[in-house]
Amino acid sequence: MDSLINIHSKFLVITNLLELVNLLQFPFMQRAIIGAVLMGILGGLLGSFVTLRQLSFFSHAVSHAALVGVTLGVLLGINPTWMLLPFTLIFGVIVLYLIDNTDLASDSILSIVLSGALAIGIILARMITGYRGNLMAVLFGDILAIDTTDLILTVLVLLGSSAFLLSTLQQQILLTLNPDVAQVQGIPVQLYRYGFVILLSLAVAVAIKAVGVLLVNAFLVIPASTAKLMSHHFRRFLILSVIIGSSSSVVGMIISGAFKLASGPGIVLVQFLVFIIVFTWVKLRLKAA
Repeated sequence: MDSLINIHSKFLVITNLLELVNLLQFPFMQRAIIGAVLMGILGGLLGSFVTLRQLSFFSHAVSHAALVGVTLGVLLGINPTWMLLPFTLIFGVIVLYLIDNTDLASDSILSIVLSGALAIGIILARMITGYRGNLMAVLFGDILAIDTTDLILTVLVLLGSSAFLLSTLQQQILLTLNPDVAQVQGIPVQLYRYGFVILLSLAVAVAIKAVGVLLVNAFLVIPASTAKLMSHHFRRFLILSVIIGSSSSVVGMIISGAFKLASGPGIVLVQFLVFIIVFTWVKLRLKAA
């Protein structure tokens, strides 16, 4: 009986792998793989600074508030992507402005604006009648649905982020570690902060279609957090974060395609498992030392 079960399991795996190979011949699957790599690199790059600057709640707020942009796009009959980009950009800048110009703690400001925007998004979603496929896809992600426009937008955000962060890496590191010292040394702290928030907001917008509003924050935080466990040297940490982000995205895509799982959750699940494995390995190594 056990041998029959093993044979059946192996047959299913072979069948799934053959189906996956066949799927790779289709343009939509090729776009999904390319998109996964690009978004993995983008998430790893920006996520490194998000983690060190403790902005994970900020990206979480932006992603959830993006629901307003999605519902507006559906209601107005506009591609949600074109509503997400300007909405998340404006929202991110306004939130940072409120944080800088009030005496309230940043987490309080983020909680207030997240709750308000989420309430507006839910109210608007209730106004949508008929088919809600676009809304559901953006909420839970569907990387198989990304098109050439999405890839171009991702490439542009990735190039802009790379140019901005890597050309000013020394200043960005100092700003991350000690903003007061950066200010004294004449680094335009506010310009760099707002520039980073703009790029982060745009990255959230382009990644939402792949992994969804509910999981996009994990896409930014988990690879960088995993890399942080592996190295405390900034440049090595940055490289590891990008590698983990891109490779886990591809593996997640392959697994989701082979076993017919949802692509966005599949990618995040792989990232989560990698984090658990690295965390366990680090703890065991420390005990052994």
